[in-house]
Amino acid sequence: MKVLLYSEGQNALSRSGIGRALLHQAKALSLAGVETTFDPKDGCDLAHVNTIWAHSRALVRSYKKKGIPVVVHGHSTYEDFRESFAFWRLIEPWFDSNLRKAYSLADLIVTPTPYSRDLIASYGFGVPITAISNGIDLAEYAPSEERKASFLRAFGLKADDPYVIGVGFPFVRKGIVEFFEVARRFPEIRFYWFGSLQKAITSHEVKRAIAHRPANAIMPGYVKGELIKGAYEGALAMLFPSHEETEGIVVLEALASRTPLIVSEAGAFSPWLVDGVNCFKGHDVDSYVAALQRVIDGGYGEAMLQKGYETARERDLSKVGAALREAYSGLLLKKGKVR
Repeated sequence: MKVLLYSEGQNALSRSGIGRALLHQAKALSLAGVETTFDPKDGCDLAHVNTIWAHSRALVRSYKKKGIPVVVHGHSTYEDFRESFAFWRLIEPWFDSNLRKAYSLADLIVTPTPYSRDLIASYGFGVPITAISNGIDLAEYAPSEERKASFLRAFGLKADDPYVIGVGFPFVRKGIVEFFEVARRFPEIRFYWFGSLQKAITSHEVKRAIAHRPANAIMPGYVKGELIKGAYEGALAMLFPSHEETEGIVVLEALASRTPLIVSEAGAFSPWLVDGVNCFKGHDVDSYVAALQRVIDGGYGEAMLQKGYETARERDLSKVGAALREAYSGLLLKKGKVR
């Protein structure tokens, strides 16, 4: 089988979860022995489309006319678009229309978690949906003292300097406002939020929060590669108080790095993240402060770190590739396309 992996505007999306997911799909399928292409001009047996915009939908229609089955990836929901970009309320009807049209065209929707699967099913498109994690390449997050030391040097930190990280676009939805407020309660600890967004599309609430953030809340912008992996390894904790997700690849990165993890009670984090087992959970600033204090006091032990790592291992790309291959094969069989 040969599969087209497609994302409209991949360069623009390279720093997003969608961009990361596309690369994960390619590696996962390679591990599963599935041939892939990123070029729509190549021949393929099945198309896996990761975006919902007009050009993507035109591509989907062209493949369906040729009798080629199409998977549309359920990266987005009506709910997780909210509290993101500036003027999201004005854009929401247009976004919702694009999402509805794209998902309705699919022969199969693949989405990362049971939560997002059930959410999309509730929209009533009548399209089969399966939950397959975006996955994590565990090998990339193997411990590295050199990588950790490189991060400390780059940010002028000593080995015993405590710091907390947050990773993602600076959206209200991602919990950046709460992140800053937690930082305010721990002035002796540095808090780094890794991620950036053009000012023109950054919401007024986030701009205000950034302008008034405490001095120990630092925004280095977008950091990638070995540097961000080093940041995970040395962090006291990762604080990710997101209001809404479909999965959260950065959460998998923290678990794979054996970094103490504090997340919200968002639906996407259930049932695979369990408070006190493989993470700490909170629902407001006070509860996040209490969770971080538990980490500081030694309440996030080796057993929790190991449980978190096992959670990431269940989502290793080798398993994701096998699950995708099985989903593709089932769709091809259903469509009578098995050779």
